[in-house]
Amino acid sequence: MRRTRAALVLVAAGALVAGCGAEVEGPRWRSGGPSPSASPTPSATAAAPVELTLAFAGDVHFTGRTLGLLDEPSSAFGKISSTLSDADLTVVNLETAVTSRGTPEPKRFHFRAPETAFDALRAAGIDAASVANNHALDYGRVGLLDTLTAATEAEYPIFGAGRNTDEAYAPWVTTVKGVRIALLGMSQVGELAGSWKPTASRPGVAMAFDGARASAAVKAARAQADLVIVFMHWGVEGSSCPSGQMKTFAQRMARDGADIVVGTHAHTLLTDGWLDSTYVHYGLGNFLWYGNSHSTDSGVLRLTVRSGAVVGRKFLPATVSGTGQPVLVSGTAKKRIEDKLRVAARCTGLGTAPS
Repeated sequence: MRRTRAALVLVAAGALVAGCGAEVEGPRWRSGGPSPSASPTPSATAAAPVELTLAFAGDVHFTGRTLGLLDEPSSAFGKISSTLSDADLTVVNLETAVTSRGTPEPKRFHFRAPETAFDALRAAGIDAASVANNHALDYGRVGLLDTLTAATEAEYPIFGAGRNTDEAYAPWVTTVKGVRIALLGMSQVGELAGSWKPTASRPGVAMAFDGARASAAVKAARAQADLVIVFMHWGVEGSSCPSGQMKTFAQRMARDGADIVVGTHAHTLLTDGWLDSTYVHYGLGNFLWYGNSHSTDSGVLRLTVRSGAVVGRKFLPATVSGTGQPVLVSGTAKKRIEDKLRVAARCTGLGTAPS
């Protein structure tokens, strides 16, 4: 992030994309959200609206070949760090528990990382991470509580999980260039969702399956922020098309006041578009990753936001290299990913511009 941000506030209670850099016009302010004064002063009228650059990338963890990258946290993400740090706000999905304790849950894959993971994220210019995913409790509630404690001690913002329901569904709120931004994380992955959901006295991950709670969380965020972003963990692994469940939930989030909805989990790239005035990107793929998974295709999504609306978007194609680090690509490699995304755009059901 460019060092222009005001103090951070952590709230703990309570083709379409490929190579596309043209601006698109959107509404200045969403209904129900903060709006300019009805009688602006002459100086306010003359002032240019604040413009932000936001960056989003996919799933990150430190295991297997990527664990060794934490020997040097300052360079763990490699050269792509300059792209990440150039935005006003950069967010990823942290797909791991940060713990050395706990018992593996009854599932196939288990990811965990040492506390230096937060040093690596910060050094790469990543400002915050969602932990609302199907690996946050890989080592049980002990592992999740360790993750929350480690983030607090590192003074690193994470969101989408908490010590109870209120904390899990609470947004992380920050102010950038005078714009108040609320970020929420939620998971729509069914595996162990029943035992991983939070309660009033049990830690867990914010789940999209509780539609009423999800809606209430977005509406509450809408009431306190100029820009509301929902970072989802959803989709069918290996599929570049959004499921009906994803589409329905995206519509709910748009209806309830989200300005931007982005997601990960499918281990392959999906693509983007608009639901009325809400920008949606269904899947950002793997980013810093221990193995090939369904695809090595990756990238960084850059959004330009002005007065609460996405007015420009660009996807920077990358590939997960042999070290597990994402590397921007050009030439034929870039064209292959762009062509793949143009095909994927046919099944989104999204508009090509805000309405």
